[in-house]
Amino acid sequence: MKMLTTGKILVPVDFSEQSLAAVDVALEAAEDSSNVHVVHILPERQSGHPDAIWVAIDHAKLREHAIHELRNHLSDRKYEAVSLHIDFGDPGVRIAELAENLAANLIVLPSHGRTGIKRLLIGSVAERVVRCAHCPVLVLRE
Repeated sequence: MKMLTTGKILVPVDFSEQSLAAVDVALEAAEDSSNVHVVHILPERQSGHPDAIWVAIDHAKLREHAIHELRNHLSDRKYEAVSLHIDFGDPGVRIAELAENLAANLIVLPSHGRTGIKRLLIGSVAERVVRCAHCPVLVLRE
């Protein structure tokens, strides 16, 4: 796997076990752990959204809370050099955009394996990333 990863690796994390395990896969594949970039994408809240109360909380506070949660989940010493990013918007699109902005050579993310009506209603972040990404995408299955 090392031959694929002579540059930056982007790993989207939604705090699921599968996404946190993807960080470990990226660390194994990376030449240097400082080349691993972990991103969590927060949704943009709309005033008509059921969670409208969160509109009152600005992005800086949401970003601060999300970084704190990432640091808690990635507190082991092996994650010290990993870069953490928080962004807002559509996860599939923002992950691909961040990968391009970072000049990432690889995106590593899990597939949650939704099928049928759930996939149609919810959509697949992994599928959108694969379609939008400028670089190779390694989709991990359970």
